[in-house]
Amino acid sequence: MSFRVLGTGSYVPPKVVTNDDLSQFLDTNDAWITQRVGVKERRFSVNETAAEMAAKAAEAALENSGVAPEEIDLILLATISGENQVPSTACVTQKLLGLSCMALEVNAACSAFDFALETVAGYFARGKVKKALVIGTERMSRILDWTDRGTAVIFGDGAGAVVLETGENYIDSEFHVEGNEEILGFALPVGSSPYYERGQEWSPLVYMDGQATFKFAVNAIVKDCDALVQRNGLTYEDITYIVPHQANIRIIDFASRKLKVPMEKFCVNIDRYGNTSSASIPIALDELNRAGKLKRGDYLLLPAFGGGLASACCLLKW
Repeated sequence: MSFRVLGTGSYVPPKVVTNDDLSQFLDTNDAWITQRVGVKERRFSVNETAAEMAAKAAEAALENSGVAPEEIDLILLATISGENQVPSTACVTQKLLGLSCMALEVNAACSAFDFALETVAGYFARGKVKKALVIGTERMSRILDWTDRGTAVIFGDGAGAVVLETGENYIDSEFHVEGNEEILGFALPVGSSPYYERGQEWSPLVYMDGQATFKFAVNAIVKDCDALVQRNGLTYEDITYIVPHQANIRIIDFASRKLKVPMEKFCVNIDRYGNTSSASIPIALDELNRAGKLKRGDYLLLPAFGGGLASACCLLKW
């Protein structure tokens, strides 16, 4: 026993920031960003927290599913950019939604939405929940180094959510973790302990080795997607859409060529939203759903990759 998707929702802040806007204070331009990353514009939160965006995406998903908020038994939320460590963004989101169910958080960076789906599948398998909310929400703008054009131009803010109920449509999954602090990440700020040896601090802002991340990401998409397709006796002709984490258009293009799957099968919206980390897959799913592009029985692959280093892929049947 696993789950099926009842409804989807997403939310992005109203503030649109174009490449030309960023070129006003960064040594960059529209052509460079478009060619290297594929982003034309992104949304940034001026005053909404990660939890507030999560609640808006969740409300949209609940409305789309026809499920009443009080029917939700569990909130599983993915984020790396919430305003607080404690209370968690999941707990604050629960309060904003007026719910009293269990709420917990998953941190696997950009792969976290997939990790959350795998986690919630366990609750369904044990019969612990009947309906659940899984949310990815990120306010990446608050943790970026705004002097680093290599990272600042990539990311955006937003949230996506799905409402799930007991079913058999979560078919299979693939996960890999390679602990590495040097390629991609950011640290929490250091406190004032007199016992802390200074000089060992890591950056409290996002840092990334672009080339190493690119190589890891392409290999992860290919390896994880191939594993699921082959293990389940499918071919890529059986897959209706591949809905990847939206990190870089060149990563998706390289993976498309390595898999020999046309780009038309890949859902891409990085040009409009940038890299919204754990929110990127559920935002893309919601766009597909609301555009009427998903039909019952469609097979979807959801590959993701990011800090950890961690990669994941889920196989869903719509």
